[in-house]
Amino acid sequence: MKATHDESTFTLTGEIWSATYPLDELPKWLRWYRSRKARFPKAGNSYDATIAALEGLAAELGVTVDEG
Repeated sequence: MKATHDESTFTLTGEIWSATYPLDELPKWLRWYRSRKARFPKAGNSYDATIAALEGLAAELGVTVDEG
């Protein structure tokens, strides 16, 4: 999973899909993916790459994400 950004959006790119969102939604999406991992433990590590990509992007941009 790769996360890239420009001035106003970020894009998640996986092996078979990609999606672009407004940068101000980064905390919301990181919380959402973390909640999926917690809520659906049978999914194993399927959310790990996305969470890592979003956490890396948040760190790069200096965005603090609460658990909300």
